[in-house]
Amino acid sequence: MQAGFAFSKLADRLSSLTDLTAQDLDLLADMPSTIVHVGAHQTVVRHHTETDHCCLLLQGYLCWHVAAGQDGQITSIYVPGDVPDLHTLYHPSAGANLVALGSATIALVPHDFFRELSANSAAMAHALHLMMLADLAIQRNWTVNLGSRDALCRVAHLLCEIRERLHGVGLARDFSFPSPFTQSDLAAACGISPVHANRTIQELRRRNLLQWHGRTMTITDWPGLVRLAGFDPAYLRTRPHGSEARPPQPTPISMGVELA
Repeated sequence: MQAGFAFSKLADRLSSLTDLTAQDLDLLADMPSTIVHVGAHQTVVRHHTETDHCCLLLQGYLCWHVAAGQDGQITSIYVPGDVPDLHTLYHPSAGANLVALGSATIALVPHDFFRELSANSAAMAHALHLMMLADLAIQRNWTVNLGSRDALCRVAHLLCEIRERLHGVGLARDFSFPSPFTQSDLAAACGISPVHANRTIQELRRRNLLQWHGRTMTITDWPGLVRLAGFDPAYLRTRPHGSEARPPQPTPISMGVELA
C-alpha cells in the first residue's frame, strides 16, 4: 500500500465535512497505524471488547452487526474514510460486533493520536465531532428506513446512501461501485428475508434502476432511484463534491506503517 494512503483517506473524509487548511491536514501525516487485511465476515472488534485504538477503513466495507435472529441485524455500514468506532475515544467498549462485508483493509490508529490531534487543532477537533454527529444522523435515518418504508424503498434508499457516501470521498463517480454485501447481508441491513431481498433486487433490475453483476453494482438511473427512495442526502452532512471544493491535500510522506 502506498505511503500516505491511510492518512489521505481520513483527510478525504474529514474534508468532506468541513473546511480544513493544509496545515490542519498535515497533522495527519504523523498518524501511527497498523495496517490489517481482513476477510469477508471476519469480526474486527467484538461486542463488549475494550479497545485503545480506532479502526480507519481504507478499502472495502465494515458494518456493526447485532447477533439477533437467524442472520442477525446489520445496523450500519461504513465506507472508506470512515472511522466506525470513533466513539470508543469516550467509551472504549464496543456495543456490537464490527464485521467486514467482503474483504477489507483497515488502519488501527491509537486513541492517543486522535486526542493529540484534537488538542493541536480546533478545526480537526470540530471535524471529528462532525464525523460522529454524521454517524448519529445516519443511524436515525436507518431507523426511519426500517420503520416507515416498504422493502423496495428501503433497499433503494440504502443504495442511494452508500453511493452518495462513496462519492463524498471521491469514489463511485460513475455510479458503479463494488457491492457492499451479498443478498443475505442486504436482507440483514433492511430487515427482510434473503428471498425478499432477491425479489427486491430483481424488481430494481426490472425497472432499469440497477445492475448487479458479481461483485459490482451499477446504478443505471440515479434520478429514478432517488425518486423511488425519497432520498434527500442532507442528513449525510457532506459538502459539495468536486476538486474545486477540496482543500489542499498534505504532501504524502513515508509513515513507517507496520503490516499485520
